[in-house]
Amino acid sequence: MSHVRQVLTVAIAAILLLVIVPVAINATGRADLYYTLTSVALLSIISAGVWLTFYIGRINIGQGAYALVGGYVSAVLVTRYGFSFWLTLPLAGLFCAGASVLIGLPILRLRGVYFAMVTLVLTEVARLLALALPITNGAKGIVSIPLPGAVRIFGLTLIPDFATLQNPRLAFYIMAVVLMLLCFVGMYRLVNSRIGHLCQSLQQNEELASSIGVDIARLRVIAYAISSFLGGVGGAIFASITQSIYPSSFTVADSVNFMLNCFLGGLGYVFGPILGTFVLYFGWDLLYRFGDFQLLVFSIILIALMLVLPNGLLSLRLSRRRGEVSP
Repeated sequence: MSHVRQVLTVAIAAILLLVIVPVAINATGRADLYYTLTSVALLSIISAGVWLTFYIGRINIGQGAYALVGGYVSAVLVTRYGFSFWLTLPLAGLFCAGASVLIGLPILRLRGVYFAMVTLVLTEVARLLALALPITNGAKGIVSIPLPGAVRIFGLTLIPDFATLQNPRLAFYIMAVVLMLLCFVGMYRLVNSRIGHLCQSLQQNEELASSIGVDIARLRVIAYAISSFLGGVGGAIFASITQSIYPSSFTVADSVNFMLNCFLGGLGYVFGPILGTFVLYFGWDLLYRFGDFQLLVFSIILIALMLVLPNGLLSLRLSRRRGEVSP
């Protein structure tokens, strides 16, 4: 994909999401869709981190832990220490990245199901810590988190105070979409860079990559830190939107869903988490009519899709364009 085509694609996506979608929502009067689409955008960002760990050959089922930690870091800094929400976003991400480096140094040596089992435990550990630590307020959680304030530079208001807006949901939607676009553009550039190619070599054959001088331990930690950073930022924004954070805000089930988003969209495609999150989020709601059988039907459909399209939904589009038969 040429540079001009890349820029054009991003511009079209930005116009569609930031202009056409809000106009369509306002025309239909469905303001509740802002929260729904904001959730999809944020879940896509968090799932992008999981996708990156898959890219280095690791099955990550612990992203919910970093989303929960990021939410608490932002909430504590805003409510207890008076930090600006905008400042807590990078701080939450950096805190999670730092924690992931300490955790990742020993566990990233594990592979396959062993790494997956350890990361699966992380979300439950984070939940138990949130229940036990005094600063997190235990099971009561942290509530009444203020909405994001204004950002001013030299008297010029760059971002208005969300509390003064007539429709804060629209502001959150715009913020989430902008961050999602920045996240996936950055991911695309990373994957197609020299570091990205080295990371892909870890997925294919770590021993061979190490034999030609690739510092595989360093690359694994860097990828895992970026993954955790995205989880922390996503969790911080969720805490601000709901104006609350509880130990149960992100559970093991959420970590599994972040993984499923990547599988469903396609592990071989950078933008797979976006499509996977969209389909998984709305697919679950559409199956609500099945009542008690909702989870059963949902699971059957997911298994069928993974059997028919093992490379994700995006592989169907590419296969048709090339005139091939979908696997």
